[in-house]
Amino acid sequence: MKPEVISLGCRLNIAESERMRAMLSNAGDVVVVNSCAVTSEAVRQTRQAIRKARRARPDARLIVTGCAADIEREQLADMPEVDGLIANERKLDPRAWNVPADTAPLAPTKTRAFIAAQNGCDHDCTFCVIPQGRGKSRSLSIAEALCEVEQHLDLGAKEVVLTGVDLTSWGHDLPGEPTLGALVQAILDAFPSLARLRLSSLDGVEIDEALFDLFADEMRVMPHLHLSLQHGADLILKRMKRRHLRKHAVDLVLALKERRPEIAVGADLMAGFPTETDEHHAGNLSIIRELAIVHGHIFPFSPRPGTPAARMPQLDRSVIKARAAELREAVADERAKWLAALVGETLPVLAERDGTGYAPNYARVDLPEGTHAGEIVSVTVRGIEEGLLV
Repeated sequence: MKPEVISLGCRLNIAESERMRAMLSNAGDVVVVNSCAVTSEAVRQTRQAIRKARRARPDARLIVTGCAADIEREQLADMPEVDGLIANERKLDPRAWNVPADTAPLAPTKTRAFIAAQNGCDHDCTFCVIPQGRGKSRSLSIAEALCEVEQHLDLGAKEVVLTGVDLTSWGHDLPGEPTLGALVQAILDAFPSLARLRLSSLDGVEIDEALFDLFADEMRVMPHLHLSLQHGADLILKRMKRRHLRKHAVDLVLALKERRPEIAVGADLMAGFPTETDEHHAGNLSIIRELAIVHGHIFPFSPRPGTPAARMPQLDRSVIKARAAELREAVADERAKWLAALVGETLPVLAERDGTGYAPNYARVDLPEGTHAGEIVSVTVRGIEEGLLV
């Protein structure tokens, strides 16, 4: 049977999973679970995926890598379904898998290409274990990034997505400390045929002037800003040891929308951080409305072993669950208004393999039959069905 790679968690994992699929294309009957450990729920889902994979492929060699393979190593190694673990930092090293070093580095691409431009994190947010699984921040050089983009374009990609654990810290470890805006400009200059460039989650306080201008004025940079926001209350942000306050996020979004009104805003928001009061939660709800957050990733807080937040006074799980539901409902309300406003618009949509596609603002569109994956098609929106533009 063909190798299978099951990807959990962030877009960086998706990018790395694509490379592993190509690297292991001739490895035989093997299943890889590329795990996530950002929350206790993510670890639970990793364990669930391992058990499901073993039931589906009882005779395969089952290997676990990713953040949970480092952070929860003993727990996962004790699972009877697991045949082995590979450290996160070695997951793209052919020697760790006993495969030829000259294996094709990329899988065939027809739609979007995920480029892991940055990895690791140098910050110490009080809730986060990811630096334990990813290590210090490190960046691809501009030359390395351009090489990867070129390979994906040659394989048919129409959109490039730059990803990273802390993407806006790209370049801090390189000579001269270039900014992320410099990398984006270099990609656009080198590949005038590249139709669409999208960026994954960004730390708004680190968006440099060049990147701001590209978001505002460059039509090939997609009008989709996803912020690693985490909360809407300043005191909670301080207790998280985030580097921004509410005002920074609000000012950034207002300034960008003044220049490019069609920008759609996404954000990561956490419900039920230790010491969060009703007033703090109200700040979370209100920032969803103030920024018109339409792509919301809502995370119920869960204490991660070894983090300062795990030692803070905890909220009752029922309160956390209820607040997360309220945040999701607020995002759903903003999203419904946003989608309704797009009815009648004509949008260029990149077709995926499942019959849907993504507009530049990351609205998902149900496409007409006969549309081929990888095409960018012009679509006039006639309505909304089950959360999709049609």
